Amino acid sequence: MISQPDNCTEVDVVIVGGGPSGSTVASLLNKYNPDLSVLILEKAKFPREHVGESQLPGISAILHEMGVWEKVEAANFPVKLGGSYTWGKDSEAWDFDFYPAEEFTDEERPAKYEGQRRHTAFQVERDRYDEILLRHAEEMGTAVREETMVREVLVDGDRIEGLKLDSGEIIRARHYVDGSGHAAILRKALGIESEAPTHLRNVAFWDYWDNAKWAVEIGVGGTRVQVRSLPYGWMWFIPLGPSRASVGLICPSEYYKESGLTPKDLYLKAIKEQPEIRELLKDAKSDTDGNVLTTKNWSHLADRLAGENWWICGEAAGFADPILAAGMTLAHGTSREVAYSILECERGEHDAQWLKAMYDEKGRRNIRQHIRFAEYWYAANGRFTDLQEYCKKIAKDSGLNLNPAQAWRWLAQGGFTNQNIENAGFGAFDVGSSKQLITRFSGRESKFQITKLNEFKLNLRNAEEVEIAQLANGRISKVTCYKRGESMLPYTGAWKTMIDVLKTESDFETIYNQLSEAISRKSVGGAAGLGISVYLQTLEVMLNDGWVIGKLNKSRPTGTLASSRLIRNESEAREALKDAKATIKFAFDETPTE
Repeated sequence: MISQPDNCTEVDVVIVGGGPSGSTVASLLNKYNPDLSVLILEKAKFPREHVGESQLPGISAILHEMGVWEKVEAANFPVKLGGSYTWGKDSEAWDFDFYPAEEFTDEERPAKYEGQRRHTAFQVERDRYDEILLRHAEEMGTAVREETMVREVLVDGDRIEGLKLDSGEIIRARHYVDGSGHAAILRKALGIESEAPTHLRNVAFWDYWDNAKWAVEIGVGGTRVQVRSLPYGWMWFIPLGPSRASVGLICPSEYYKESGLTPKDLYLKAIKEQPEIRELLKDAKSDTDGNVLTTKNWSHLADRLAGENWWICGEAAGFADPILAAGMTLAHGTSREVAYSILECERGEHDAQWLKAMYDEKGRRNIRQHIRFAEYWYAANGRFTDLQEYCKKIAKDSGLNLNPAQAWRWLAQGGFTNQNIENAGFGAFDVGSSKQLITRFSGRESKFQITKLNEFKLNLRNAEEVEIAQLANGRISKVTCYKRGESMLPYTGAWKTMIDVLKTESDFETIYNQLSEAISRKSVGGAAGLGISVYLQTLEVMLNDGWVIGKLNKSRPTGTLASSRLIRNESEAREALKDAKATIKFAFDETPTE
């Protein structure tokens, strides 16, 4: 045991890192247990610049729970409805929206977290965003020390005994949280390795531009990010304000080294060769005078996320390539899980080892699936004409030579029951969008199997019942989950609704009618108000994962399932916007769409 020095400060929880991960943990701890003493140690002085501006809608729900959504909304960051892509088998542009753009209505800002805004995200300037979150944590009761370096982590086996600062002061706590990002201060001191796939190692070059145009403006402050493929990588264009944008290039690190170009020259070459982004920047000026910023974007996953008295979250826990814009979602999400786990450890009502195992298993599985999905994106992009061997290597090393049916089954088994155990979904993609994405990448249609069948039987054979964690309102509750191998079927939300229906009914028409009646009575779990398609998509996942056995009775009708309106060719999306409820303006069109 390490002895107690005179200059020692004791707190309940100490968090290394004041970015979104640290602020999320701290705010939720102070919200649900104000008696906890929480300390953030941050090496920088905020505001400070950081990359990672594009978010997914899941973050908005966490910001709302933290009590900071209104402050972020008041900062007037652009509202992200989705993205516009050139990615896949051909050069045709396509759009992916979190919420149908034609249904988005004009509304004054700052707006409330309700209605359509529950399905959108933000595009943020990280210096302002991170400071808003850190000051909010401070207002909630967290002690914040900026410009404070952790010089030594005092480790005894798998236990942290304290953090030694520059001043010689020792910070001791019951819980230590590593939210230090890629520095991973606690993780590295504990000797915990982080696996980085050798076949997906990219570098990023980016700059900020003033007087840049938005490609599209939807309603009041709504827009899409632009993701454009090049033969040797891809570019992002993220509006950060009325005329400011973050523009970056991602390419393999080996390609950059072999090009012989400086980061600035390769970056400017990419802008010159990408016509849409070049036009958006035609009248713009770099606000860094061409001092291109650079960082490596290597996916990685820590071997462990929790131990005797420590927790790892955010980028210190793992990182997935930015093509999915999932970095901030993983950071906020893992940090929320850490806060809930610490709260329950303090209450002592659940076994601490179970809480740590639940966090470790779910967090690692979630990060791993995002890494795998990013690998699938790269392997499926025929636009990378200079990177064909690179893409083949990704596919080979990752085992991703998949036809549409195999790709769907792989995603269904690994992604849809992990992030939100209430409903089927992965990242920003619902089931229908995921099928459309697989179709677009493969060039062959990935069809809904339930539309070919009309009798369904629940199959729980050889499944064991386990307990998994469900998080809500600052508490973790145990819910039943059926497990068969690596496959999981939670008994909660939309999954529970479908399990209960299938215990008594098998005919598709009867199932459909029963669900419709339950939705009208608002007596279903998981996705009330979102329509019956949510439950039918859940049935599709259960069928493909073997939890349901289906067959065709030729004497009975089969059903239909409408295509998702969230992924469309850009021409189809523009056609739909002719009847839009909001004012739509395109950068190079003279007349706005009403």
